[in-house]
Amino acid sequence: MSQLIECVPNFSEGRNPAIIKQITDAIESVEKVKLLNVDPGHATNRTVVTFVGEPADVIEAAFRGVKKASELIDMSKHHGEHPRFGATDVCPLVPIAGISMEETVKYAHQLAQRIGEELEIPVYCYEFAAQKKERQSLAYCRSGEYEGLPDKLKDPEWKPDFGPAKMNVRAGATAVSARNFLIAYNVNLNTTSTRRANAVAFDVREAGRVKREGNPVTGKIVTDEKGEPVRIPGTLKKVRAIGWYIEEYGVAQISMNLTDITITPVHIAFDEVAKSAASRGLRVTGSELVGLIPLEAMLEAGRYFLRKQERSTGIADEEIIKIAIKSMGLDELGAFNPRERIIEYMLEDESSAPLNAMSLKEFANETASESPAPGGGSISAYLGSLGAALGGMVANLSAHKRGWDHRWEEFSGWAEKAKVSQNKLLKLVDEDTNAFNQIMAAFGLPKSSPEEKATRSQAIQDATLNAIQTPLEVMRTAFQSMEAIEAMAAIGNPNSVSDAGVAALCAKTAVHGAYLNVLINLDGFKDQEKAAELKHEATELLFQAESKEQAILKQVMEKINGN
Repeated sequence: MSQLIECVPNFSEGRNPAIIKQITDAIESVEKVKLLNVDPGHATNRTVVTFVGEPADVIEAAFRGVKKASELIDMSKHHGEHPRFGATDVCPLVPIAGISMEETVKYAHQLAQRIGEELEIPVYCYEFAAQKKERQSLAYCRSGEYEGLPDKLKDPEWKPDFGPAKMNVRAGATAVSARNFLIAYNVNLNTTSTRRANAVAFDVREAGRVKREGNPVTGKIVTDEKGEPVRIPGTLKKVRAIGWYIEEYGVAQISMNLTDITITPVHIAFDEVAKSAASRGLRVTGSELVGLIPLEAMLEAGRYFLRKQERSTGIADEEIIKIAIKSMGLDELGAFNPRERIIEYMLEDESSAPLNAMSLKEFANETASESPAPGGGSISAYLGSLGAALGGMVANLSAHKRGWDHRWEEFSGWAEKAKVSQNKLLKLVDEDTNAFNQIMAAFGLPKSSPEEKATRSQAIQDATLNAIQTPLEVMRTAFQSMEAIEAMAAIGNPNSVSDAGVAALCAKTAVHGAYLNVLINLDGFKDQEKAAELKHEATELLFQAESKEQAILKQVMEKINGN
């Protein structure tokens, strides 16, 4: 999986579209980042921009945006309702996929250092990127706002983490962080009462409610030895919540910020609100996601509700997401289109996997065309994916079989394994064609000079190795899928045993077909020692796959014949 991070800079300009456009143009000048959202606020005089990409590209795009903002925004003339101390007030980085928080912190520090050194803007690092404990709080870092910066920067305790300890009159200061993905999430109630909605919000939010003597609403506030109010904590960690009435919808909502979905994900927040609401005679009717959500958060939610129903989770991602949407009522107030609400889906580029984007008919016609690709390698990978899919189908049917309800989790596990193989083999359909195209491109390189000949020769060898390793990975993955297929032939729904047999045939054919591709490409590979090693592995896989296929088919035929 590619590493993805999100950047959500807040620029201190929300009223001049021309300035905002120049800043976002600077961000989009980095080719590989995708701008997801631009949200200007007139009253706050502030614009929140959201973009996503791989780490190095995001850092470059963020720096260009900060640089352009420092050129266009004069903080000495800025006024707005929102707290602020810089032209780029905050610039948080958020890990989305394939990257840890620790790695994201390193990128935040890289960005902060560039801003400080190249733009001479004081930078304070907060949340996970904080270098001092007290600076974890953004409010603490931004205290005094822009107007307080001149005195603040003279105090050694307020020396910036990066950049000069001197006033940048035009740009002010910037706060850079690494933080968890924040989800704005509202749960709908069957009431118009803000007071009752607030009661539920106080039940669940981490801060809870103030403790009172006697009557929980009107009683005297209980204080500690320092005179501070004693609080009764809510049930959900890393959750801020309040109840409000939405006139547009005619219902009250629990409006929540989930500040760390690794601690409290959306589905847990939903269920906890439903539990609290029910205890107060209320009912949750649905929910509303504000903004975007990572794919894994939606899949985790769908799997959670499937497990509660004791159903297999080894089904297509699209089906898991449908369960999540319906279980949480995300479509109650309006259509919920996963392609427009899930970050990874918004970043998908069909041109990078054209075969996967085709219909069955289109794929068959493309294979039959005069073009040499897709060829046997892609077809082998596709056959393997069909075999794994059939194995997963038998597992899902077994999990759903009447009288086998107590075994649903066992079969769900097998379906999950089959799904992993299926998805990997589908990716290899396009990767095999890409490997072929890479060889053709290498042969097309110029070869006039000795340097060009050497470059071309190395490119051909690199491409040839890739064209060997790709079908070899098809072999590995298709063979791996036979574990689940064999299990389904042995213990799966007996009514589907023929499907397990077909699955075994597909998997073995995928292995054998990919083996032929390995052999033909080995012929052009000059590293004889490496070639022998790769051929040995491929031959062993073929032998094992053939043996496994025969064992599976023997079980299948015995069951079909009633033996």
